[in-house]
Amino acid sequence: MKTKEDKINIVTLGCAKNIVDSQMILTQLKGNNFDAYHENNDNDSNIIIINTCGFIENAKQESIDTILKFAQEKKRGNIKKLYVTGCLSERYKDNLEKEIPEVDEYFGTNDLSKLLRNLKAKYRKDLISKRVLSKNKHYAYLKISEGCDRPCSFCAIPLMRGKHISKPIELLLEEAKNLSNKGVKELMIIAQDSTYYGIDLYKKRMLGKLLQNLSEIEAIKWIRLHYAFPTGFPMDILEVMKENKKICNYLDIPLQHGSSKILKIMRRGTSREKSEELIHRIREIIPNISIRTTLIAGHPGETERDFQEMYNFVEKMKFNRLGIFTYSHEEGTHSFSMKDDVPELLKKERADSIMKLQQKISYNLNQNFLDKKLKVIIDRKEENTFFGRTEFDSPEVDNEIIIKENTKDLKIGNFYNVIVKKALNYDLHCKLI
Repeated sequence: MKTKEDKINIVTLGCAKNIVDSQMILTQLKGNNFDAYHENNDNDSNIIIINTCGFIENAKQESIDTILKFAQEKKRGNIKKLYVTGCLSERYKDNLEKEIPEVDEYFGTNDLSKLLRNLKAKYRKDLISKRVLSKNKHYAYLKISEGCDRPCSFCAIPLMRGKHISKPIELLLEEAKNLSNKGVKELMIIAQDSTYYGIDLYKKRMLGKLLQNLSEIEAIKWIRLHYAFPTGFPMDILEVMKENKKICNYLDIPLQHGSSKILKIMRRGTSREKSEELIHRIREIIPNISIRTTLIAGHPGETERDFQEMYNFVEKMKFNRLGIFTYSHEEGTHSFSMKDDVPELLKKERADSIMKLQQKISYNLNQNFLDKKLKVIIDRKEENTFFGRTEFDSPEVDNEIIIKENTKDLKIGNFYNVIVKKALNYDLHCKLI
């Protein structure tokens, strides 16, 4: 049983979806009167819960290193209990139990109730929509579905998260209202495949309807859309975005490659030509939109010609924001049956080449903002400098607004108007109006 001295710290690795999951664990623990925290840096917790990532090799290694670090702390007697949950634990539970037996219990991605029982806590259904925020209080991620039905050859997510399951609109609205009552002004819509939302529950895509309903919550000022799968993209959401000022002119749409041959191998259900057509159409409907994409370098079968096609694709499309991963050979995926024939060094060289190109593209696009007026939300302060974002940028992964002058009255989470005075590769130096 818990004691008065017990203090729980939840350590989160991986993506924003894991942050939401950790906050849900925190909510349940606090609802059971536990002294619980998320990412507590005081090193005074005697019970540790590690929420792991198992997406690609680097993420898996980071998760393993973190488990080993806390396992050593347990050996030294600095912590009483160590639990591991999340994607890595779901995927490799048997191996982890053998290799790191210091962990008291391993749990999968759908084992929240089991984890709570182990801690002598009850799973409270009345807390499902009452998420406790653990970091920034002015923005929050809203996970609208779990899992994925897509057959992408390289992706292990369905192995760890299962099939696509949409969360009912009424529950999402209740959660969003509760978040807004806690001071949240910006919602980031996330899912493994957000554009598939609603098909399982309502027999049709319902993302547009969801966005419209969320925008009616008065305290929510910005709504940002992430992880829109390009194949079968629901064009109706563009009209909703265009007509509704609360929905940011921002779209995260992971395209993964720019070679039709590789896209076919990846089982993405599209081609470079179709991707170009979709991007052109989106920009035609919303000319001021900021499009973010993600690519993979070094998938099995990727030749120099295929890479050059992707390079030319990026050069032509001039994405506002872009990230690129090197391919990770994941067991259980379709691509694992293929030979991992691109050397790691070459994968990295290709990824670096794309990012150098994107740096130039970003710099040139940023010059268009010089002397322009922008609305920004302030995220944080470091010494005498404030950092914020425009509607064209998502936290942690995109460009930032930097304000050094006339900052004494600025408040974290508030909106301000600024003038752009200097444009760098990724960030904009601005002056407060």
